[in-house]
Amino acid sequence: MRNITTGLWVLMLSFGALSASAKDYRVDDFGAVPDGVTLNTRIIQYAVDKIHEEGGGRLIFPLGRYVSGTIHLRSNVTLHLEDGAILLGSTNPYDYDRMPGFNTAFLLAKDQENIGITGLGTINCRGREVAYNLVEQIHKGLVKDDLRLDRPVEGARPMIIYFRSCRNVKIEGVQLTNSGSWVQTYDQCIGLTINHIRVESNAYWNNDGLDVVDCENVTVTNSFFNAADDAICLKSHDPNAMCQNVLIRNNVARSGANGIKFGTASRGRFKNIRILNNKVYDTYRSAITLASVDGGQIEDVLIDTLRVINTGNVIYLRVGERWNSGKTPWLKNVTIQNVYAEVPATKPDKGYDYEGPIEDLPRNISPASIIGQPDLPIENITLRNIEIVYPGGGNSYYAKVGLTPAELDSIPEMRKSYPEFSQFKELPAWGFYLRHARNITFDNVTMTALQPDYRPGIVTDDVQGLKLINTRLIEPDADQKEQLFFYKTDHVTIQ
Repeated sequence: MRNITTGLWVLMLSFGALSASAKDYRVDDFGAVPDGVTLNTRIIQYAVDKIHEEGGGRLIFPLGRYVSGTIHLRSNVTLHLEDGAILLGSTNPYDYDRMPGFNTAFLLAKDQENIGITGLGTINCRGREVAYNLVEQIHKGLVKDDLRLDRPVEGARPMIIYFRSCRNVKIEGVQLTNSGSWVQTYDQCIGLTINHIRVESNAYWNNDGLDVVDCENVTVTNSFFNAADDAICLKSHDPNAMCQNVLIRNNVARSGANGIKFGTASRGRFKNIRILNNKVYDTYRSAITLASVDGGQIEDVLIDTLRVINTGNVIYLRVGERWNSGKTPWLKNVTIQNVYAEVPATKPDKGYDYEGPIEDLPRNISPASIIGQPDLPIENITLRNIEIVYPGGGNSYYAKVGLTPAELDSIPEMRKSYPEFSQFKELPAWGFYLRHARNITFDNVTMTALQPDYRPGIVTDDVQGLKLINTRLIEPDADQKEQLFFYKTDHVTIQ
């Protein structure tokens, strides 16, 4: 925690020194028209450039609706949106810049420092409209795109924010809505503070609420994320880089995919990550996913105090080899503790604009899982003070994997597949399934099935070193049922 705290203090001091000498400028003094119609791109960009040249300051947006295309932030400039100020993204896809080798975005920055977006206003990219207009241009043959799954490529649709290789970034107070692609991506940035923001983005596909890519000294606190895709996501695009010294605390997340996720892009390392006192609800996939499938190396992760209501899965830890490029992935030294979670029998994101697909059927409700590979086991995982309530009701006549060696061996490894908790279809446990793992500890873990289930509560396969301390499996009418099944498993301690 010392590295995170030190980084945060350095960032606060840096912004404190900047604000002490910075000057405020009003965007309407530069001629911006807040009528919701006039395109203000050139005026806003001129103002940003001028403030940068003058040594820095805040560009103030008073009450009004300011339409713009891409704005490039410059060092020592903060956009400050007052209460009632709305920055509206243009609905014309040609109003957005795409830097060579970069994604397009409403707000772009590369190699800048001491930049920020603050205030109580809103940035609305109008992503659905601009995406539909881009599709129309593709259908006319004016823009070349493969329209994979009838969607334009993600990088051609504007995010709200894309900052690359920046230092001392502050995003505070604002609301980010309706992105055309991922809402906000911070790539190889050092010193990132996100605090008290609100993300509402179910506008289109690939609407990740937050992507932190290969960044150092990051805090994400006191914020709300409602996203069509992963809500809070840590990624690594560079095999030689890493996400490190990251604190995610006091946030609420809702997602049409995963709540808090490492990956899927996972080429480098993830180290010294603290995820504390968060809530996840109405989330289609997993509340917590740690996936190392591209040669990535995940270690030293603490997840503490998590409340999960209405999610398709609670915990999914996975190692695979999708795009390894010769690197050896690993996932080890993770503690998950003080968790309460409820898994429904019905689709948890039903009724949202962009729901997760109905897929991987037939299968009964999936258990939480820790699944490595035969030569790449997941190691040193501690689950402490965990309570998960499942619907139960697993029906062997609908889908079944039994406990014979042939049935357990038939579960595919799926070494190169995209990682999702449901990828294996039916799994043989209703509570927790462990495969290819070493040194796993369950300490004060309670799992409850509300209806009888044909499967045992915990099934292990190729697990070496398992401690079950005060572990309880509760299921109706199952007094005589054996809830633990160990296959190819050694060194088991039950206390």
